[in-house]
Amino acid sequence: MNKQRRTKIALAVAVLIAVPAVALAVLLNFDWNQAKPWLDARTSEALGRPFVIAGDLSLTWEKQAIGPTQPDEGWRSIIPWPHLVAQDIHIGNPPSMTAPASTPSGKRASATTPLPAELASIRQFSFSLNPFALLGKKIVIPILRFDSPVVSLRRDADGNNNWTSRNNDKSSPWQLDLQRVVFTKGSVHLTDAIKHADVTADIDTINSDPRYGVAWNLYGKFNGEKVSGNGRAGAVLSLQHQTVPYPILANLRVGKTMITVEGTLTKPTDLAALDMRLKMSGASMARLYALSGIVLPETPPFNTEGHLIGSLSPHGSHWNYEKFSGQVGSSDIAGNLEYQSKQPRALISGTVVSRLLQFSDLAPLIGADSNASKSKRGADAVQPSDKVLPVEPFKTERWTSIDADIRFSADKIIRNKELPINRLTTNLHLQDGVLSLLPLDFDMAGGRLSSNITLDGSGKIGKNAIKASMKVTARHLKLQQLFPTLQPLQASVGEINGDASLSAIGNSVASLLGASNGEIKTLINQGTISKLLLEEMGLNIGSVIITQLVGDKQVKLNCMATDFGVTNGLMRTRSFIIDTDDAILDVSGDINLVQEQLDLTIKPESKGLRVFSLRAPLYVRGSFKQPRVSVDKGVLAMRAGGAIALAVLAPIAALLPLISAGPGENSECAKLLADAHIKPVAPPPGKTYQSKVKPRVK
Repeated sequence: MNKQRRTKIALAVAVLIAVPAVALAVLLNFDWNQAKPWLDARTSEALGRPFVIAGDLSLTWEKQAIGPTQPDEGWRSIIPWPHLVAQDIHIGNPPSMTAPASTPSGKRASATTPLPAELASIRQFSFSLNPFALLGKKIVIPILRFDSPVVSLRRDADGNNNWTSRNNDKSSPWQLDLQRVVFTKGSVHLTDAIKHADVTADIDTINSDPRYGVAWNLYGKFNGEKVSGNGRAGAVLSLQHQTVPYPILANLRVGKTMITVEGTLTKPTDLAALDMRLKMSGASMARLYALSGIVLPETPPFNTEGHLIGSLSPHGSHWNYEKFSGQVGSSDIAGNLEYQSKQPRALISGTVVSRLLQFSDLAPLIGADSNASKSKRGADAVQPSDKVLPVEPFKTERWTSIDADIRFSADKIIRNKELPINRLTTNLHLQDGVLSLLPLDFDMAGGRLSSNITLDGSGKIGKNAIKASMKVTARHLKLQQLFPTLQPLQASVGEINGDASLSAIGNSVASLLGASNGEIKTLINQGTISKLLLEEMGLNIGSVIITQLVGDKQVKLNCMATDFGVTNGLMRTRSFIIDTDDAILDVSGDINLVQEQLDLTIKPESKGLRVFSLRAPLYVRGSFKQPRVSVDKGVLAMRAGGAIALAVLAPIAALLPLISAGPGENSECAKLLADAHIKPVAPPPGKTYQSKVKPRVK
């Protein structure tokens, strides 16, 4: 090789060495503040919103460590990456949301040159930049570290928000790929016009906890309720697909509702996988609607605990609340519930069971609890003091937000007076705003009470109006088992059977019954009746009659058959006959479910001289809550009729569907049953019942 050739090679090598050396020297000594305009513009394009570095920008070079999820890229892995530290950063809102964001009370304002409307301001952040990705017009940041961020998240009434990352400039070739985020002390403020939320979370770092790296405290308002809470989270938030779970511990209080979660998230930005222990408690399950969007019934105070797992995907979300248990009032509950996002509505399904259900815990379902109980669960105390039928309206506007398919069962139901209900089962369906219980069955007193109930709250017939229909059958309810603590009935062999069918349009129990049409038939075959029995049943009307007239006396009941036609809430007797050892009683008149008024006449036909002087009519009038009993002049007492008649009337006042059917042909009721053997039929809601039975001549 000649000398000239060797010289050329030496010069080439020198150039190859000198150029990178000079470039490195320039990079190390370059004032990177001059690059801020270029970096601001490229980041703004990638974010689709303004981005400004108002403070200093400095640069160092660091070799990137190869982690378990980061592949070895050969020679590229040995090239150091630029590590930038920026001071006083501001990220603006998208063009669609230009109104200035409010600054959380007591927080510092944005630094030197704030944007007109900001998503966030940051005292300092640092990040490494992938230099090779810049060749493909990508800004790839493996880890972004925030120091003292102040974030203002906003959503307006039209659903526009300032946190969704979208590039509004479709022509921009630049993309942002942010993979992991590390937080230090800061705050996040959320203003949401749709959820009516104004909430602030203060964030700080934790240095001594091996599992959690960030602690937070929450305060503000949500749907008019005071919000508070605290919790912990992992130090590093991953924004990319990875298998490392992100730990979360949270305690929240919204009004009277308490929620505690502890578990992990995988890919938290998308909730790709959630695995948590969830505890909830509150004044009523219905209050969870504002938080979850899931329609739940009005209940007494409750608490539950279970395993919550879930995921989000492009096809929708899927959640399971597994093996939960807890209490509602004094009743226990347990089961599994599943939530699936579907079109046109989400679906919640599953099974809920109760080993021991207190009968009184069912009252809030229909607004039949006291005003004090209503206030405790957050409902308006709307029940008038002089009314028996519940007037609290159903919240049907929520029924079209979700579909449901839930099976509920209770092994045993008890009440204060030992009502022997051994089991309750029902299938609850909610489809397009139509709620149905098909069937609602009670195993009780040696027999069965079965109902099919449909409530159409879809809004097709009017806002907050329900088109309802109900069919009830009761078979072989034994009097002896129905009142096990009543000694005079221990030798009784009587039973209750029956059918009822009603339809109506309204928005509460009171308005539905006040507009109801249909029929009610009942039969009681053999037994014993007395004031003591009426008190055991909790029937105020019967107790008033016996107390005013005869004190207490055991009377043998051979048979009682009733047949009521119901038209626009007016129950009119078509047949009401009672056969006792003392007399045969003929009852006629009306029960007005609209005004809650009684107007009945009881005419006795004596079976012996001992009651010959008692054949004058007995009048039962007045309200359900304060009935009045009177006797024609010259009659001082009537020893059976009133008590027996009101054994049928009082359950109506207590909103219990009456029952009817017939015993065997050899029964003493066979003759009376001949006039009440046709099963009742309810007309469509909104139409009145036209009786085919000629009214009896009084």
